[in-house]
Amino acid sequence: MKLILTAPQLAITIKRLANQVLENNINLDNTVFIGLQPRGIFLSDQIVREINNELPSASLQYGKLDITFYRDDIRNGLHVANQTDIPFSIEGKTVVLIDDVLYTGRTIRAALDALLDFGRPEKVELCVLIDRRYSRQFPIQPDYTGKSIDSIISQKVKVFWKVKDGKEEVALVD
Repeated sequence: MKLILTAPQLAITIKRLANQVLENNINLDNTVFIGLQPRGIFLSDQIVREINNELPSASLQYGKLDITFYRDDIRNGLHVANQTDIPFSIEGKTVVLIDDVLYTGRTIRAALDALLDFGRPEKVELCVLIDRRYSRQFPIQPDYTGKSIDSIISQKVKVFWKVKDGKEEVALVD
């Protein structure tokens, strides 16, 4: 196991991602944040919290999206869905999709399909903690990246979250 981000580095990276999103979305009235289930919501919760700390008077629209039944790469067996909670319209809005790891692009493709059930956004931006470059199966690139890494197909990126795993760090596992 090789450590990619320690807990302090992870905290700094999350704060930087939140600030980058704010730099490009000055007026948050037309911006919504959507975390991808299951593991992207741990990142999105923290990014939204950071933005709320920076702009306490802003009224952020934040939802969570489950893409289980929109995936094209998981066909076998019964899948347990997570909860989708998007209590607002995304029609004409800038949607900031947030996920922990960008790998093949299939999760994001599925998320784009799922988003259309909630309206037609004006723009979709992608924010990821880890971008596994050179692994894409779809032409999808992040707008906001915490860290880009090069890895081989047999390796896995594991993001540990304190609320779920008892520690916060990102590791590359062989």
